[in-house]
Amino acid sequence: MKMQIKARVLRSGQHIKRISERLTSSLAKDVLIETSTTKGVITLNRPNSLNALTLSMIEKLSTTLKSWEKEKSLMIIKGYGSRAFCAGGDMKEALKNKAEMAQKFYTLVKHISEYQIPYVSLIDGITMGGGAGLSVHGRFRVATERTVFAMPESTIGHFPDVGASYFLPRLAENLGYYLGLTGNRLNGYEVVKAGIATHFCESLRLPKLEKALLECKKPSACVGHILDAFSATSLKKEVGSSFGAQLEQIKFCFGANTVEGIVERLVGEKSEWAQKTLGRMRTLSPTVLKIIKKELDEGANKCLKECLCMEYRLVINMSLNHDHDFNEGVRAMLVDKDRKPRWIPATLEEVTTNMVDRHFKPLARDMELKL
Repeated sequence: MKMQIKARVLRSGQHIKRISERLTSSLAKDVLIETSTTKGVITLNRPNSLNALTLSMIEKLSTTLKSWEKEKSLMIIKGYGSRAFCAGGDMKEALKNKAEMAQKFYTLVKHISEYQIPYVSLIDGITMGGGAGLSVHGRFRVATERTVFAMPESTIGHFPDVGASYFLPRLAENLGYYLGLTGNRLNGYEVVKAGIATHFCESLRLPKLEKALLECKKPSACVGHILDAFSATSLKKEVGSSFGAQLEQIKFCFGANTVEGIVERLVGEKSEWAQKTLGRMRTLSPTVLKIIKKELDEGANKCLKECLCMEYRLVINMSLNHDHDFNEGVRAMLVDKDRKPRWIPATLEEVTTNMVDRHFKPLARDMELKL
């Protein structure tokens, strides 16, 4: 009897060890890939870093998307855990490999925008910066009540990229200028209203939605209908939002031709929202605010490819110029975390046209982004 119990314990221990080994192996991967004969699911798997993207993740995504476009009829991309879809690029790695990371990520963004099979991103949780790049340019974007969307680059003395110069100025009511300049956030209901997400699904229903998508026979014909059905049911339970009340103010204030004009309109509005927004903008780099305004103005008249090429010039020129405000923003917000950046120049009036325009200069032909 003792021998039988010992044998069962031993077998149980070996079984647990095998499960543990499988889980360790799975969780060690920063991109989890699941496939069936005709469909694929990608899970960004760095939950402790809010699924922030590294260079190796971007490379894996690029390789997988290329092969699946020929082999699959549907792909889904999501984040591991409940906190984030993707919080953007991993800043430590981005600082080391800035040009290479931008080149490979922008190429991936362009591929996503042209993807030939249904591309569904489940933007559950934090979706910022690079997370927007992975989702907004795809055909279907599903938000949840946990979605927190932002392009927060201005807070570290940088500009919104990964195609933001294309999609932000195309949002109605000057909302894109507001988001790009302030870095402020939208919730899941608001991103649907804004058109950033195409559909909405309560987070508890995401497993059912994913199952329905993976079981559909002809994704090219039925994915949209499945998402519509889930979205219609979920949006009936919409909670309150102040988004609608602010739209008129956003449209007016952020419709000014210059950053100084935006500030002047905010000063004149007197509302609590306007004063909060004004306070926020006064903490940001004056130079970067003017760079972002020019970036979005130019992006409004460019195709996505041209926008990505412009953004790449901005990345490289910032590096070549050893841009003070970006380095200072990283120091204040990410390294020392004193949240007291010292911008140079310190005021909008001191920022000259030349200081802005030099960031947009064409690169040497062999340095330009090739898409």
